[in-house]
Amino acid sequence: MGNDFFRFKQFIVRQGGASMKVGVDSVLLGAWTEAGHVFRILDVGAGTGILALMMAQRYPEALIDAVEIDRETCQQAVENVENSAWSSRIRVICIDFADYVEDCTFRYDMIISNPPYFTASLKPQDKKRNIARHNDSLPHCLLLSGSAKLLTPAGVLAVVLPPVEALSLIDEAASYNLFVKRTLHVQTVPSKPVYRMLVELSKMPPARSEQRLYIEKADRSDYTDAYKELTQEFYLKF
Repeated sequence: MGNDFFRFKQFIVRQGGASMKVGVDSVLLGAWTEAGHVFRILDVGAGTGILALMMAQRYPEALIDAVEIDRETCQQAVENVENSAWSSRIRVICIDFADYVEDCTFRYDMIISNPPYFTASLKPQDKKRNIARHNDSLPHCLLLSGSAKLLTPAGVLAVVLPPVEALSLIDEAASYNLFVKRTLHVQTVPSKPVYRMLVELSKMPPARSEQRLYIEKADRSDYTDAYKELTQEFYLKF
């Protein structure tokens, strides 16, 4: 998915100026997360706008705000939104999430994020890629505290992270009265360990549901039916 653009069934994501390209993580999160009575959605760390566009496709009555700190990446998201069928429902804002939370008067039925997750690894020289991959600019405490403030009582925060970071986020979330609603454990094949966790958090009392997804079959010669079914509204190949 490293090309200058990626074509989905109903929209195109141009990504030549973006630090992080379209990846499976965002597609899985955008296809999997669910919330009832969705009227307003916030995409935190919007990147090229892929999650905002997916939410616009899935929730035709929702208004979507997408915040992104990097100016060039933000401009790429604006271009992608303007070239989509849903430009009237998506607003892209170049702003730090902390500043957005401080001034925001809206409340959201869903907050969705593919957040940066590296905390202590050697950082790349590319400053933009550094911001996109390392959580200095969007630490989990900020994502959780901001979401706790901006979510409606029945709202959902949905994120995708590696397992260790996801479990850490879940533990920390309790401090902000956010509790696990659903998790999806993602494995490339049944014989490999979980490499990503999709997590939904809400203010509602815990009612935890755990699911598992294998992307490919055991011999890695074909995608699983479950993966195809989850992503078929978006991927051209399905």
